[in-house]
Amino acid sequence: MAQIHAAGLTFCYEGSFDNIFEDVSFSIDTDWKLGFIGRNGKGKTTFLNLLMGKYDYSGTILAPVDFDYFPYPVPEGGEKMCAWEFMGQLKPGCEEWRVICELAKLNARAELLYRPFGTLSHGERTKVFLAILFSGGNDFLLIDEPTNHLDQEARESVKQYLNGKKGFILASHDRDLLDACIDHVLALNRKSIEVQSGNFFSWWENKERRDHFAKMENEKHLREISSLRRAVDQSGRWAQKSEEQKIGFDPVKEHDRPTRAYFGGKTKKMQKRVKHYEKRMEREIEAREGLLEDIENPVQLKLNPLTYQKERLLYCKDLSVGYEGADGDVLRDFSFELKRGERVFLHGKNGCGKSTFLKVLLTASGRLQEEGLRILAGELQVGSGLTISYINQDTGFLKGGIREFCRKRGLDEGLFCALLRQLGLERVQFAKNMEDFSEGQKKKVLTAASILTPAHLYIWDEPMNYVDVFSRMQMEDLLLAYEPTMILVDHDVRFRQKTATRVVEL
Repeated sequence: MAQIHAAGLTFCYEGSFDNIFEDVSFSIDTDWKLGFIGRNGKGKTTFLNLLMGKYDYSGTILAPVDFDYFPYPVPEGGEKMCAWEFMGQLKPGCEEWRVICELAKLNARAELLYRPFGTLSHGERTKVFLAILFSGGNDFLLIDEPTNHLDQEARESVKQYLNGKKGFILASHDRDLLDACIDHVLALNRKSIEVQSGNFFSWWENKERRDHFAKMENEKHLREISSLRRAVDQSGRWAQKSEEQKIGFDPVKEHDRPTRAYFGGKTKKMQKRVKHYEKRMEREIEAREGLLEDIENPVQLKLNPLTYQKERLLYCKDLSVGYEGADGDVLRDFSFELKRGERVFLHGKNGCGKSTFLKVLLTASGRLQEEGLRILAGELQVGSGLTISYINQDTGFLKGGIREFCRKRGLDEGLFCALLRQLGLERVQFAKNMEDFSEGQKKKVLTAASILTPAHLYIWDEPMNYVDVFSRMQMEDLLLAYEPTMILVDHDVRFRQKTATRVVEL
């Protein structure tokens, strides 16, 4: 057992306007199964990279262990190579047979190691990287969002594996995974950092209690400050009135009136009371400061879904789909229909054709052109005049600034930025190029664009990947409030359980 200490840690990216960390100090134990929680852009991935020694920083980090980090970078030319050819570069001393054993634990076939890496799906790449990561010895593992793009079965495998292991930091927004795998939480709050024992559920319960107490304390202080302000005002008027009574006093003509000294003493007493109230008010204001700085108050989002004129929006029967020049079908003999008001989740293993089916729908509606995609057999009907709003699972195409993005999409820049603020992005982010955003922030850009686009049908392909817990809860509330017609692919169990009207297995 050893400890990792951070003391006075301050870090800012070169050319950035804001510090990611500022004079941060905390300690964690290397035997802990530590869940790393926080809003997108708060610095979770950055801190893991600081532990890896990737960036220079101010302050100190004392770590008596060796680290290994997931996800690995794909080496140059790796897209055309097989994973077994370059896995030694990713993890020195990595043995092929151990990786194959780990793939089996992840319910993946060994042949993934012997296919060109560029032909693997996002989920298949994740499984290969996890197998390489877990095939090592006593490294302290830094695991950054391991379940993105993984199907439910693979997520269960990862969950079971991590549950039986200790000595890692798991940065994740998957509530189900965190509850199953961790015994401590490191939370990056809005203004502070906290470490506590327990899983996500216990941390969230404690946070809700603390937030409720802070709100009650804040209301109490506000009432006290208001009362003191009234007392200050009243005592000030009394002091002024007493002071005015001294003026023009004639002791001969007004011998029965109190002396000037009497009014002077009364005025002094009132002024002293005013100062006393002002000091109390300052103390109350000081006690109130910081009470609400860590409270998350997700704003209720708004959606403007269009109503389609027919009950059924689309229909397919015995549909088989493949790519030109590829062997076999990606999707075979699939039948499906979507009715107005349904929120249908497509569920199945990686590679079963979920995203391919979405691309077929988008191509048939004229919303997308997927090169080489072909309907090989079956029937597909997409309602005429159907307006579709789409979230792509890939964010790599996001380049340039917010203004240019809004112009290309025909979005109101003011409304778009306001929505991003409601999703937790700080204003300072708007001056950056989108390629410098975190993955979660990029997802929020696509989500905000989709929300602002009125549509009959919303097609969202893995919209919650990398998105923080607070924004996921916002999206759950949004979908339940407005009940748009949707087809979604997402492997977040709790998100699906709360929002789906129907789940279709592929």
